[in-house]
Amino acid sequence: MTLSVAQIDRETEQLVEEWLTLPEVASRLDLSIGRAKQLLKDHKLLGVRRGSGGPHVPAVFLDGKDVMKGLPGTLTVLRDAGYDDVESLRWLFTPDESLPGSPIQAIRAGRHTEVKRRAQALAF
Repeated sequence: MTLSVAQIDRETEQLVEEWLTLPEVASRLDLSIGRAKQLLKDHKLLGVRRGSGGPHVPAVFLDGKDVMKGLPGTLTVLRDAGYDDVESLRWLFTPDESLPGSPIQAIRAGRHTEVKRRAQALAF
């Protein structure tokens, strides 16, 4: 089974400060590349294609040797709301003055429940 990864546009790509390749993700999480790919397939992480080559993952999605707490659940809620990977990435990284900051900054600050509630509201 091959991994299907969406190609992103330049505007979306520029929302993310630092990108990691799949081998870099595997190394930081102390996993095999196969297990890192499984995290993408299971939607625990989100990866997109930038130019040519394999998937790239925003570095902020990792917290030490783990996936950022609250991220997998938020990705699931966004997927359930009908967002594809590129739309989810754009939503997570677009500044929202009511937070303040972006949803991904709020998740990093421990406000993942609030962000999930906002993501759920997108479905209605």
